[in-house]
Amino acid sequence: MAAVTGPAAARPDVTAARRLVVKIGSALLVGPQGLRADWLTGLSADVAAARARGADVILVSSGAIALGRRVLGLPAGTLPLEQSQAAAAVGQIRLARAYEEALAPHGLTAAQILVTLEDTEDRRRYLNSRATMGMLLSLGVVPIVNENDTVATDEIRFGDNDRLAAQIAVTTGADQLILLSDVDGFYSANPRIDPAARRFDTIAAITPEIEAMAGDPVSGLSKGGMKTKLMAAKTAVAGGCAMAILEGSVDRPLSALAAGAACTWFLPAGDPQTARKRWIAAMKDRGAVVVDAGAARALMQGKSLLPAGVRAVEGDFGRGEPVAIRGPGGAALGKGLIRYTAAEARAIMGRRSGEIPALLGYPGRAALIHRDDMAI
Repeated sequence: MAAVTGPAAARPDVTAARRLVVKIGSALLVGPQGLRADWLTGLSADVAAARARGADVILVSSGAIALGRRVLGLPAGTLPLEQSQAAAAVGQIRLARAYEEALAPHGLTAAQILVTLEDTEDRRRYLNSRATMGMLLSLGVVPIVNENDTVATDEIRFGDNDRLAAQIAVTTGADQLILLSDVDGFYSANPRIDPAARRFDTIAAITPEIEAMAGDPVSGLSKGGMKTKLMAAKTAVAGGCAMAILEGSVDRPLSALAAGAACTWFLPAGDPQTARKRWIAAMKDRGAVVVDAGAARALMQGKSLLPAGVRAVEGDFGRGEPVAIRGPGGAALGKGLIRYTAAEARAIMGRRSGEIPALLGYPGRAALIHRDDMAI
């Protein structure tokens, strides 16, 4: 069995995370009486402690529909799409305000980011989301991410925040993803039905045998069961991100995890940066940029590619598409996801970044290809 039940010391250390994504389930955040403000206060203290250690923190939070349906007096159970969207519209503003008020005493600023499945599948939107969240994190902000239930249809939905959290973790290059749930890990069977079910401390590979053990949702508010958590784990570990499933109802769930609380860790084969470089390198080129000797040296030192260093643009490509990077003699240097169309790249090549607004008519990004979107 591709599971390890070794000592707790073999687990990843949440206090060592460089970038941490935490998913909060509806059942944890919203109780029979509404928002669990005391629990949110404890979680916010954990977030503040992580930020004080120097870690970036992103929260992927359910709860908007659960909050909104209470305000609107909608019945329990599955809602029609239009009622779910109405509940989300009412609940999102309350959810954002709750996080803002909980984080403010710690000197932390919250930002709301609403996404759909399309935003992560389209490369241009993907790069925009990555850049926006990267800037927010660099400014010390705590992004609060949720699916944009007010506009998403069934065809463009994640459908659960487990998979959304995993995609956000990969998008932002997080090294750890924590799913705060109503169960304390992954079991060989549903522990609420089978008393002989056993929990795994760590899982090194998600095999068909592991997948067969997944059950269905057990909470009245939560959409995601173990099947969706395994799907999230596949996405996370493929992106070099370790993922933990943790029972999150305690007052300080991240502190409890750091102290050795029961959970299951899914282990990645590598780190986020290596996984991302491998993903980019495997893409098919849509065009190419030829750089001068100075830019080639800068790229080899881990720098981004600026328009000033580009001497030629080949092919016809769109924003976010993969292009080959070639040196002045035509030698292949690497590949990257370009932030401009081919026409825009030709318009700004050889020019300074400060000239981009005048050349294109709008403020663009300083780098033609950012170093995080490049495999050299």
